Amino acid sequence: MSYTKVIPGLVRANSDNIKRICLSQGRFRSTVASKQHKEVEGGKEEQQLVECTVVKAVQADLISQTKNNTDAQTRKIAIDFDNTHEAYKSKDNIELLRSLLVFKLCTFDFLVDKNKELMDLSKKVFGKRLFERLMKMTFYGQFVAGEDHNSIKPLIHKNQAFGVGSVLDYSVEEDLTQEEAEKKEMDSCVSEAEKESPVPAGEHFVMQEHDYSVDHREKKYKAHRQFGDRRGGVVSARTYFYADEAKCDAQMETFLNCIKASGGASVDGFSAVKMTALGRPQFLLQFSEVLVKWRRFFNLLAAQQGKSGMDALEQKLELEQLKESLTKLGVGNKDDIENWFTGEKLGSSGTIDLLDWNSLINDRTKISNLLVIPNVENGQLEPLLRKFTVEEEKQMKRMLQRVDVLAKHAVDNGVRLMVDAEQTYFQPAISRLTLEMQRIFNREKPIIFNTYQCYLKEAYDNVSVDVELSRREGWYFGAKLVRGAYMYQERSRAEEIGYEDPINPDYEATNRMYHKCLEFVLEEIDHNRKANVMVASHNEDTVKFTLGKMNEMGLSPTEKKVYFGQLLGMCDQISFPLGQAGFPVYKYVPYGPVNEVIPYLSRRALENRGFMKGSQRERSLLWKELKRRLLNGQILYKPVY
Repeated sequence: MSYTKVIPGLVRANSDNIKRICLSQGRFRSTVASKQHKEVEGGKEEQQLVECTVVKAVQADLISQTKNNTDAQTRKIAIDFDNTHEAYKSKDNIELLRSLLVFKLCTFDFLVDKNKELMDLSKKVFGKRLFERLMKMTFYGQFVAGEDHNSIKPLIHKNQAFGVGSVLDYSVEEDLTQEEAEKKEMDSCVSEAEKESPVPAGEHFVMQEHDYSVDHREKKYKAHRQFGDRRGGVVSARTYFYADEAKCDAQMETFLNCIKASGGASVDGFSAVKMTALGRPQFLLQFSEVLVKWRRFFNLLAAQQGKSGMDALEQKLELEQLKESLTKLGVGNKDDIENWFTGEKLGSSGTIDLLDWNSLINDRTKISNLLVIPNVENGQLEPLLRKFTVEEEKQMKRMLQRVDVLAKHAVDNGVRLMVDAEQTYFQPAISRLTLEMQRIFNREKPIIFNTYQCYLKEAYDNVSVDVELSRREGWYFGAKLVRGAYMYQERSRAEEIGYEDPINPDYEATNRMYHKCLEFVLEEIDHNRKANVMVASHNEDTVKFTLGKMNEMGLSPTEKKVYFGQLLGMCDQISFPLGQAGFPVYKYVPYGPVNEVIPYLSRRALENRGFMKGSQRERSLLWKELKRRLLNGQILYKPVY
């Protein structure tokens, strides 16, 4: 598959007219969801429930008379998250004490705020070898699985024996100063052509140090030095900065090794990747801006028909009115516009929705031709930038090629690929690239999973539009739902630069959004067994909400359509009871050399401060289990598996 099939163009334009826009051939489109319900053997499921004391099973009522007879045997499952014996049976007493120590240290503001400086000081005082041993006894041992593919295998196999799988995540980051990070970001997010080209008449560049932009570029999708260090205000997420193409190739090789290790270590494993590790972020910024402006153009046309304020899929434009609007805007002559829709058999129902709008595309041989946007004032399609250098064109192409290589490698190794979410100014492009991979590789089973950040105001629209596309085209939808890792950075950037805050107003609104998105996907699974979701959450209420919905819908854990995910070293009282009850549950498993994962550990400490201050529950459960073992004479307790 060539890179041109990974991502389609938006339109073909030249200075005189807009040529006819084409759909890629062979794409099946249907608005009817498949009804491929998968039967579950009630007897086998019942046997699994009896063997696991953490599970309470009660007979379920029939959800509707139309359900098949298998549903009558489905049992409601309730997990006891207070059962410390089941939650911590995979841990010896030393591991429990380590967890208590680490979680307690994370509640002290001084230690957390100065954790990087204190670790650097400890390294100088104790020396490298003793420092690494100390870290393995505390923070590293708690949150990181090991240094390489071989050293992480014992932990992976132990967790698997207790029902918990792994999402491998190589967590090594460059240890850059803030100034170094800012310079790398500014150099990699600004086009060389913008820096070198003379300013055209009637336009001007905003000239700040390494901040070059044409007037029609939006502030949100430009690099800004004060936010060049993308590590600021971020918890848990890895951060990559572009150096050169050789570095991107090396990072791709790291991901390939991670996929291979995941395939060899467990069945049905996951591996996590980040798009910003695979190429120059300039392309992600610019393509994101193009996608957003095309969607905004659709919203403008919807508003002209009195259909603003609706959910994305509810906005259906009357075809004849749409043609008139486009003609008045000067987008094309009447015959051209007629060909866009009738030539591709769109609008046969008399309306056009957002998915139809997005499908007015055709493959392009030159990636920079993607970056054209509609000018609402004059109706013309204009390039986002004046030109690209030959090298930048190659860089964009190589990024797509690396994505293709990773997806093929995941298929070959029987591993599912989870594409992490990133900042909102990169995310539209990341989601589109991931969507294109899903359309290609998720035809027979879910291989590629996209990540949806539910602290975003537009999260539900994004989820619902992508689910509908998968339904129409007949491929397997795969999603990981998270609350999000960039809230503080996103809010600060929006306020200082001057654009709308993309984040929900408060934590309660984010919870509602998470549950709304989750319920939508669960309903899609209920109607069409081609949807899959990972509930990546440490929130016990969200996990219970999911279990309740699964019970209502008769979704069995043995179908493996709903997964659960937590970070290694956190919330074992959720992960292990779920795993032992037969639910597919996974730990995000970071690994890498001690000195090279310090940036990751530093943020883990920052995240745990807020987490542990907000809840004493995990520490109280750890103490409860330690006391139970001591009272029962299990001082030298060792897990048996």
